Amino acid sequence: MNTDTDGELEISDLLANTALPSAETMERLHRRLEESAQQAGILDIAYTTMDTPVGTLLLAATEKGLVRVAYENEDLDKVLDTLGTKISRRILKAPKRLDTAAFEIDEYFERKRKTFDLTLDLSLSSGFRQLVQKHLPQIGYGMTESYKQVAAIVGNPKAVRAVGSACATNPLPIVVPCHRVLRTDGTLGGYIGGLAAKTALLNMEAAV
Repeated sequence: MNTDTDGELEISDLLANTALPSAETMERLHRRLEESAQQAGILDIAYTTMDTPVGTLLLAATEKGLVRVAYENEDLDKVLDTLGTKISRRILKAPKRLDTAAFEIDEYFERKRKTFDLTLDLSLSSGFRQLVQKHLPQIGYGMTESYKQVAAIVGNPKAVRAVGSACATNPLPIVVPCHRVLRTDGTLGGYIGGLAAKTALLNMEAAV
């Protein structure tokens, strides 16, 4: 096989003499495409998916950091389309950029990690929503706060509904732990991943 580093030559070689490329060939083509896009500086958003105890998650990152964690019930195709509209259409499935994020999320579900050490891109939020979302990682593992408490902590005690909205639109659930925010009476409130996922996360953290 031609080992020339030119992308077009390598792709031609990989496709030569086959009407239906094998899964292995397609995987190699995709890796080559990923590497070429990264080297050319045109990979604005990389994404991957991973299986977890709360279902399939989509992870997406810009060069600035992790920008999106999405649950399957959000419609992952729609999530990617929204990323394309709000950030850039130059999106590619490129797991390598998400290796660290996926590893830390795996550790979290294995109960080996209580905090995340990831660089985040918070550009999908702004204003009060971003202010709330920046506070959420300060809620300790296994701890909870009420929407009312969060509103007071971020300096606007009357903005309880706005806190709820900030949690409901959190683009980085799990990593930015909006699941740790409850109603004042201790009931769950809403959650972007569904109440079953919120319950599972809280029970997992409480069990440690």
